Formats: sequence, structure tokens, C-alpha cells
Amino acid sequence: MFKKALYFTLDLVKIVVISLAIIIPIRYFLIQPFYVQGSSMEPNFHTSEYLIIDEISYRFNKPERGDVIVFKYPRNPKEYFIKRIIGLPGEKVKFENGDIYIYNDTYEHGIILEEDYLPSSLKTSPLQGSNIVELGENEYFVLGDNRNSSKDSRMFGPVDKSLIEGRVLFRGWPIDKAQFFEAPEYQF
Repeated sequence: MFKKALYFTLDLVKIVVISLAIIIPIRYFLIQPFYVQGSSMEPNFHTSEYLIIDEISYRFNKPERGDVIVFKYPRNPKEYFIKRIIGLPGEKVKFENGDIYIYNDTYEHGIILEEDYLPSSLKTSPLQGSNIVELGENEYFVLGDNRNSSKDSRMFGPVDKSLIEGRVLFRGWPIDKAQFFEAPEYQF
């Protein structure tokens, strides 16, 4: 009887150790769960949705315009935000009459960012103060999809790459909205 209990305990310990050896690296280095709170990303992401964040892609590739990312809030790194990348490092982002203009090496005179994933009623309002933002070497300009109800780079400035946790890979909850995500194709 004692031998059976000992073997059972050893098997249980092996299972737990193997499970932890698999789960911990996946959770801390590859993917992590994220729970949406607030309306800043509506109509594309809603409160109480459960997302899976890809943490490994940005170790090998640069974030792209249109990626929906989770990052540490620059003013309080204990808080996490979900937003969409609009401006890339080295670019200028300008707001004018509800349009977003991107200035970079390819478009020195600027080009309007067409955002087909947003209804026209959610276009951005001009920045308060200055309406042109210049991004540094590792800085990204992020906006919520619900531009009228979003705390984003218009208020707290650009997000440094070091604060980005990863990009939204998959929505798992609610089940009827489950899907994988990729950056949208912009028509420049």
C-alpha cells in the first residue's frame, strides 16, 4: 500500500513538473492572456473580451502600422493598455479636419491614412495644442479605435518600443467572435 502511494505521488510530481516546464515558458515568453476593459477600442474590441497576446514576434520583427498592441502605460507601467499603432519610428503624424497624415521618407509631403476598419463617425479629433507629432527612433504613436473615448498618444505621447508587451494574436472570448488578427493593409 505504501509503495502504491509513493509511486502515485512520484507520478503526480513528474506530471506537475513537466506541465510547469511547458506552461511557464509559453506564458512568460511566447503568449499571454489579456482581458479588455473599457470602450477605447470599440467597435473592434469590446469590454470583457479575452485576447491572446503574441509576445515573441516583436523580438524578431518590428511592429507594423495597424497592429493592435498591448503595452505598459508610459505614466504607470503597472497598467496595461490596448491600442492600434498609427505612427512608426522616425515619422511625423499630423491631425487635420479629422484626417491623419503620415510623413516619412516615402511620403515627404504627407499622405492621408485610410482606416477602413473604422466607421467615419469615429475619426480622430485634432490634438490639443500642437497637431504634429514627431516620433523618435523607438517611438510609436498609438490610438484607440474609438477616438472619442480613448486615452492614447494624443494625451500621453508616443510609446517607446520597450513598453510594448506584444500584439493581439487571437480573440478567444466570446466564442462567437473568436478570430485571429493581422495588421490591416493600408492603401497608400
